[in-house]
Amino acid sequence: MKKEMDFFDKPKNIRLLKILFYISLALTVIVDFFITRTYIHFPWENIPGFYALFGLVACILIVVLAKTLGHQWLMRKEDYYD
Repeated sequence: MKKEMDFFDKPKNIRLLKILFYISLALTVIVDFFITRTYIHFPWENIPGFYALFGLVACILIVVLAKTLGHQWLMRKEDYYD
């Protein structure tokens, strides 16, 4: 029985989707330079692209902390139940 190729199984389509995704991320940051803000509550809201950078750093920190927590405290030794 031959499996039919899906849209996401083709490397060409995956590469195209990655390119489109990166372009959309870049456009989001570029558009942030041209948006005028009328209500500014915090000083860092004046920095273009701040929230995109903040989200990236926060995501990286979450992943690093979760891996550290898992390896240091939550993971048991191989012979834990013996």
